[in-house]
Amino acid sequence: MRIAHFGHSCILVELHGVKVLFDPGTFAHGFEGITGLDAIAVTHQHPDHIDPNRIGDLIENNPTARLLSDPQTAQQRSEGWEPVSAGQVLDIGDLQITGGGGRHAVIHPEIPVIDNTVFQLGTEADPAQLVHPGDSLWVPPVPVGVLAIPAVAPWMRISEAVDYLRAVNPRTAVPIHHGIIAPSAHGIYFGRLTEMAPAGTEFRVLDPEDQGQF
Repeated sequence: MRIAHFGHSCILVELHGVKVLFDPGTFAHGFEGITGLDAIAVTHQHPDHIDPNRIGDLIENNPTARLLSDPQTAQQRSEGWEPVSAGQVLDIGDLQITGGGGRHAVIHPEIPVIDNTVFQLGTEADPAQLVHPGDSLWVPPVPVGVLAIPAVAPWMRISEAVDYLRAVNPRTAVPIHHGIIAPSAHGIYFGRLTEMAPAGTEFRVLDPEDQGQF
């Protein structure tokens, strides 16, 4: 598996010969020039996860990529997105993609809760080799290889991030969703997650656009 981080929640994953780009949103950088994608996956409709001004260029540069999203985003947009619901399984080449979760984390009781699909990538025998939860703290029911963990969010305390990391107990955790804070503050959150990760979990920060091997 190879993973490159394009800022905030946008990661490019290459697994079993299939390339999937997740959550190309407003706080991400450089993604619109990526080509050769087999799929573009959007966890939910918020603009920091799908940039309405740049998504068209990305799709134009990847005309054969499957467009996968939560059901509400698929309904709202006109580019031919496929809705992926919790429990749904689909295949792209040798890669299995399984939907999970279904709902965005609660931001405030007065704000309606929207759809949020957790994407699990792997195989039938090992379905969660990588998990991108979007804006949720949904715990997969199977062992997780790499967890793209929201490190910072307006809907989450750092204690919740730690508890989520411990509940999932992945082999490796890669922080995402930190585009909303200054880079100088990253260490506060990354330090806590590193120190308080469960035994056996590697917490690994990816340099921007560098492709890491997992």
